[in-house]
Amino acid sequence: MDLRAFFTTFGLVFLAELGDKTQLTTMSMAASSGRRWLVFAASALALVLSSLVAVLAGEWLRGRVDPVLIERVAGALFVILGGWMLAATFVGKS
Repeated sequence: MDLRAFFTTFGLVFLAELGDKTQLTTMSMAASSGRRWLVFAASALALVLSSLVAVLAGEWLRGRVDPVLIERVAGALFVILGGWMLAATFVGKS
């Protein structure tokens, strides 16, 4: 097992999920339903299945698209979305 890849993936996904809309929705569902274990199980299954889709899509892309291009496009999207969120934050406060 490649522990470095495992812990890198775990750390990045864990940090990316903290405080995002999915976590806030899950928190809201747990608070409003009072069924924390049911909400936990459903949200965990949803995250696992969405991760499976991402892994399968990534595996499919791997054989068809240059990995450097994938990294560059992903990096550009992160910068664009980050800039968009920053702009939305400052525009909303003016």
